[in-house]
Amino acid sequence: MAHQAHAYHMVDPSPWPLTRAISALLMTSGLATWFHYKTTTLLFLGTTLLLLTMFQWWRDIIRESTFQGHHTTPVQKGLRYGMVLFITSEVFFFIGFFWAFYDSSLAPAIELGGLWPPTGISPLDPYEVPLLNTAVLLASGVTVTWAHHSILEGARKPALQSLTLTVLLGLYFTALQAMEYYEAPFTLADGVYGCTFFVATGFHGLHVIIGTTFLMVCLLRHTHYHFTSNHHFRFEAAAWYSHFVDVVWLFLYISIYWWGS
Repeated sequence: MAHQAHAYHMVDPSPWPLTRAISALLMTSGLATWFHYKTTTLLFLGTTLLLLTMFQWWRDIIRESTFQGHHTTPVQKGLRYGMVLFITSEVFFFIGFFWAFYDSSLAPAIELGGLWPPTGISPLDPYEVPLLNTAVLLASGVTVTWAHHSILEGARKPALQSLTLTVLLGLYFTALQAMEYYEAPFTLADGVYGCTFFVATGFHGLHVIIGTTFLMVCLLRHTHYHFTSNHHFRFEAAAWYSHFVDVVWLFLYISIYWWGS
């Protein structure tokens, strides 16, 4: 049609959902073959296809939203609803981990010695690396809010500075958590304590990596003048996601590191 009589975006046919599904199949199959047969060929192919799909799919979305003008006000409203629903699903995802933790810790089984932490477990000191990580994430929440207000006010340089700080803090958090895992006196195989600790904190760490990647893309886009004071939902979604990750960490710190130790 030469003329579009509505404000909605009718998405063109795209190969990227198909390649994304194939990459997911290759990655899950690759993980299974890596665990059982010590070969990483499928995992490497799946990861490579995933990265290529991400790059090209994001490129198309950036073109549609920034240069072709398809992301009108009604479209952005729908995207906001979608992001809210996605974060809500993530909340319930983590509720399952907290449920498992409290189910095991509030009434410890006799096999655990009737106490929590279980007999033989030396928990991490909550006032060392975990407290530092808490400060790092809270600081990243401050800097991402600073970046948001800078973009709203059209202050380009402060937005670049605060976004860069946020990305660096996210990378620092990941490095500290990797060091914590390496030096931990227990493992994933140490019963329900090790399982709930590493699954809950590990999935949170994965979300920090995803959020940091999200913000790195926003930083790159901001250097190319893609965001304006009234058209920057991609950054706004990244900020929402970052705040969600920060709040989950506070619950993790209080529950698993402080009370659970």
